[in-house]
Amino acid sequence: MTSSTPSIRRWAKHLGLGIAFYKLFHQPRQFFQRWYTVGLGTIADLATAQRQMESAAATLPPLPLRQGEPLEVYYLSGRKFWYQTVFCFYSLAQQSDLNLRLVVVDDGTLAPRYQALIRQVCPTVRFVLATEIETRLDVVLPRDRYPTLRSRREEYPNLRKLTDIHAGTTGWKLVLDSDMLFFHPPVALLDWLQDPQRPCHMVDVETAYGYSLDLMQELTGVPIPERINVGITGLQSEALDWDELEHWCRTQIEQVGSHYYQEQALIAMVMAQSDCCVMPAEDYVVMPTEPEMIAPQALLHHYVADSKFGYFRYGWQHILKG
Repeated sequence: MTSSTPSIRRWAKHLGLGIAFYKLFHQPRQFFQRWYTVGLGTIADLATAQRQMESAAATLPPLPLRQGEPLEVYYLSGRKFWYQTVFCFYSLAQQSDLNLRLVVVDDGTLAPRYQALIRQVCPTVRFVLATEIETRLDVVLPRDRYPTLRSRREEYPNLRKLTDIHAGTTGWKLVLDSDMLFFHPPVALLDWLQDPQRPCHMVDVETAYGYSLDLMQELTGVPIPERINVGITGLQSEALDWDELEHWCRTQIEQVGSHYYQEQALIAMVMAQSDCCVMPAEDYVVMPTEPEMIAPQALLHHYVADSKFGYFRYGWQHILKG
């Protein structure tokens, strides 16, 4: 990213071009970077594998009904990610005898068609739809008091994993990213889900917050742990301080600009104020290597960055064998 990018981003935001700017600049840039690295033939093959994964998700057998108190697992999802959500939750349910319940929070694109596709595989799913979310946010995060959070979530959907899932609700919530798969029983995660007492997260391959640790520490007043990854995030909804989050979010943008990892930075700042339950990095693997993707030994893979290719090429096929 060139040094001129923050200025261009601020100019685009001033003109109300946030989402359009992303689609017209960042997405093509990412495509050409990927093309340059792997070649158009590989991208075409992976696009085919992605379509095969989506088709396979629609034909998975329904998960069996189980006894016991439902333990809810949350995902932010919609049109582009519904099948990844299904595969992630399905793989988790395969590795547990607990009565797990999928909760899908609408990212604004969860049309009835996708709700039906998810429900046929996950019969007990609960949907939290966009109309309900907007009504709730207008009450608990009104635009005149939280202008940065409300505007940022519209141009940066990742922030909805905080605002849309937690604002105006209570209780501990386990939120998972859709681009993950479970291959063995995740004992530590399931233990946390049954008795949450403190926030939980997984470990990244590197520190990726988009903002300096100095700025983050200045805002929070506490040291910031490195390498927090929010593919797995356990937080207590009523413990979140939305005035604080509004201030942090606004200050980061004013001083540095917006960043793709801002949601991870904000959650890391929340986590820094608590003793956390950390999923072991050797078991809950972020960006697995190709040999690991071909023959999984870890409990979970989180397919970020370059490992996305292995996700579509190898990952989901393992779940069909399970």
